[in-house]
Amino acid sequence: MKIAEFLAPGNVLTEVRAADKIRLLHDLSMRAAAALGIDGDVVAEALIRRERLGSTGVGGGVAIPHARLAAIRKPFGLMARLKKPIDFEAIDGQPVDLVFVLLLPAAASDGPLNALASAARRLREPETLRALREGADPVALFQCVTG
Repeated sequence: MKIAEFLAPGNVLTEVRAADKIRLLHDLSMRAAAALGIDGDVVAEALIRRERLGSTGVGGGVAIPHARLAAIRKPFGLMARLKKPIDFEAIDGQPVDLVFVLLLPAAASDGPLNALASAARRLREPETLRALREGADPVALFQCVTG
């Protein structure tokens, strides 16, 4: 599954400010919920519940918070570059400045897992990470992550 299938240019954010991980997840949940036309508290609760199972900070300054939701039928992505890195309890102990929220349908299928794998693979590439951190605007970040 290609990232452009679940990430729209309008769902790429730069200069996002966050005091901490929970506040960030809440704020990004509200933004995702508005784009999807669903209840933001449901999205926030699902992401935070998943995060309590173990940090989705995958290392290298990247986090991929994700959750399954009954209210959606296809994967949905939202990407944010933070103005200042925050502690995300990442696997490598490093603060996170790139966050890719992935919301997946509750119904089991290969598509959602492929979406998560696609995002994780792309966000492990050193050239992609450098370009995402240096990109001037959301359009540049979208092109980088989907290219």
